[in-house]
Amino acid sequence: MTDIGSDAEVEHSSRQEAASGRPAAGEDPAKREQIIEGAHRIFMGMGFDASSMSDIAREAGVSKGTLYVYFKNKEDLFAAMVQRQKSRVFEKLQEALGDKPLAEGLHDFGVAFAGYILSDNAIRAQRIVVGVLERMPEVTSSFFKVGPNHGPTVLANFLERQVAAGRLVPLDDPVWAARQFGDLCLAGLYRQRLFCEMASAPSSEAIERNVSAAVKMFLAVYGTDKA
Repeated sequence: MTDIGSDAEVEHSSRQEAASGRPAAGEDPAKREQIIEGAHRIFMGMGFDASSMSDIAREAGVSKGTLYVYFKNKEDLFAAMVQRQKSRVFEKLQEALGDKPLAEGLHDFGVAFAGYILSDNAIRAQRIVVGVLERMPEVTSSFFKVGPNHGPTVLANFLERQVAAGRLVPLDDPVWAARQFGDLCLAGLYRQRLFCEMASAPSSEAIERNVSAAVKMFLAVYGTDKA
C-alpha cells in the first residue's frame, strides 16, 4: 500500500516555502528535479514495489510533507521519472538525426536508440514496468505512449522529410515505419537483455553490426536509391 503524508505535514511544508521567499509550494523546478533524481536512485535500486515514499524522501533529502506537495503518490512520481528520462532521450535522438543525409541519419539514430534501450539503466526500468503492468496498468501506460517527445515520432518526422525529398517511397504510416526500423536495430539483442540471457550491455561492435544491417534492410524496402 502506498504511504501518504499527513495534511499537517503538507501544510507546514507549504508555510515554510512561502515564508522563505522561495517559489510557491510545488512550483520549484530545482526541488522537483531533486525529488525525481532521488526517486530514480530508489526505484532503480529497490524496484517499484519495495520502494516507499519515505525511502524516496530520505534519498532526495526532503521532508515527506514536501514530497507530497510535488507528487500525490508513488505512482505519480514513477510516471514523472519515466517522462523525464524520455525527454532526455528525445533530445539525444533529435541530435543524432539532425539534418543529416538519409543513410547517415538512420545509422546515427539507430546507434543512439539501441545504445540507450539496451543500457543497464533502461533495461532495469523496463523490467520494473513489466513487473507492475498487470496490477497497475495506469502506471505503465505512459511508458509506451506516443507523443512529441517519443523516439518513433522523432524518427517519423525525419522519414517524412525524406519522403518529401524523394529519397523514400511514400509511407502510409511513418510512425509504424519508424517502429519497424527501431525493432530491426534491436533484433537478436533486446529479448536477451530484458530476460537476463545477456548480463551486460552489448558491445559497440554488436550494436554497429545490428544497426548497419537495419539501415540496409530498411532502405531496401523504402528507399528510392536517391539517398
